[in-house]
Amino acid sequence: MRRKSRTGVVLLVWLIGCVATAGAGAELRVGTAVTSITPDAPIALQGQMHTRIGATVDAPLEASAVALESREGDQSLEQAIMISCDICYLPVEVVAQVRQQFHQLVPDFDVQKIFISATHTHTGPVFRDDAYALPEEGVMRPTEYTKFFVERVAELAAKAWQGRQPGAVSWGLGHAVVGQNRRAVYADGTAVMYGATDQAAFRGIEGYEDHAIETLFFWDRDQKLVAAALNFACTAQEVEGKSTVDSDFVHPVRVALRERHGEQLAVLAWISAAGDQSPHLMFRKQAEERMRELRKLTRLEEIARRILIGVDEALEGAQQDIRTDVPLVHKVEVLKLPVRMVTEEELASAKAQVEALSKDPAQHTIMGWHQKIIDRYATQTPDTTHDVEVHVLRLGDVAICTNPFELFLDFGIQMKARSKALQTFVIQLVHGSGYVATEKAVRGGGYSAVVQSNTVGPEGGQLLTDRTVELINSLWTPTP
Repeated sequence: MRRKSRTGVVLLVWLIGCVATAGAGAELRVGTAVTSITPDAPIALQGQMHTRIGATVDAPLEASAVALESREGDQSLEQAIMISCDICYLPVEVVAQVRQQFHQLVPDFDVQKIFISATHTHTGPVFRDDAYALPEEGVMRPTEYTKFFVERVAELAAKAWQGRQPGAVSWGLGHAVVGQNRRAVYADGTAVMYGATDQAAFRGIEGYEDHAIETLFFWDRDQKLVAAALNFACTAQEVEGKSTVDSDFVHPVRVALRERHGEQLAVLAWISAAGDQSPHLMFRKQAEERMRELRKLTRLEEIARRILIGVDEALEGAQQDIRTDVPLVHKVEVLKLPVRMVTEEELASAKAQVEALSKDPAQHTIMGWHQKIIDRYATQTPDTTHDVEVHVLRLGDVAICTNPFELFLDFGIQMKARSKALQTFVIQLVHGSGYVATEKAVRGGGYSAVVQSNTVGPEGGQLLTDRTVELINSLWTPTP
């Protein structure tokens, strides 16, 4: 009897610890908002090594926000504002400006609890004046667009926060073949992004693919769907080479979802770890294109069709388990990750590239890409680190974690597999940019895995992964 009693006490302590760690289930309040971030003038487009000016709009750019608060009576227990934007990436200094302006609108909110993710469309605006050689006239300057963006997104966040009402959440899982590993490997061990696969030397695709559509659905007090967050391991860059403003395949997805669930629906497109993934076909191209043409769909419509099937699949189950009293915990941590050191051989190669490219003004962007390696070498030490802000949330049975990189898929798979959460949402390109490649990829080389592409190398990627998993699992670990 004593043994049973002691066991019961231990179990009770463990259960109390679980509740304390997770943040006791309380009333969930949800606010949503959507705004346009489409420029009203021609603007330089981010994402290629040459200057492109988007003078027309093929698909509008949006920012969507979901604000969350858990409350117990008059007491606010936890907060979060999650924003998704149709942009290539968001510099950290722009994030700081958004937070500062939001603070003026909502002074009592902890601005560190805001995170902003990018869909990585390659047909969205540039934020930095020195990124490309731009015409003197007829183009909105990046600094002008930044001011416009900051005002719109700060107001969006404030609207979502101030509009929060008692609500609910549910989560689901669907599947859609969208992302393809884009690194071809050859007989000599080298790898090439978008390398030809119809050559005799082709030996395979470098890595794994993840075709899950992780979904979060947010509901109002009447259980009407007000927001959907869709997490998939593929960047929105099917039409990346165009010279028009375009939110890529995200646009037809949200248009279709709003037709089904109402124009008020906020759609957050969260790109999971996908540094080595894209929607571009690597093989079996003719057969894939034949089927698309038989369906009479554009490539964007075909991708959207697949995603929507996965979302419907997830929603069918998720709407049977809608919850109002889930734990909400939001941790923010700044990690100091070791930088990838530039070798003397890499330095010499970068110098040669800068010398050759400097003679042609049209090569401004790619020359700057190599010049950064020369600058890094001059200041690097074995102790040089790169600071990154990481968010980890528990929302009921699921975890949400962020990173600022184009993180190779293997790191994201580790996070999902090692997490104690029922489902884990990995969101990349939150407040930053730059590839983080695996050791295998670095050995193969090629764009995305060379030092010019990587501020942080495989060692830093593993440290990021390990610490993210620790933070997630701490939210499911009972307090001693």
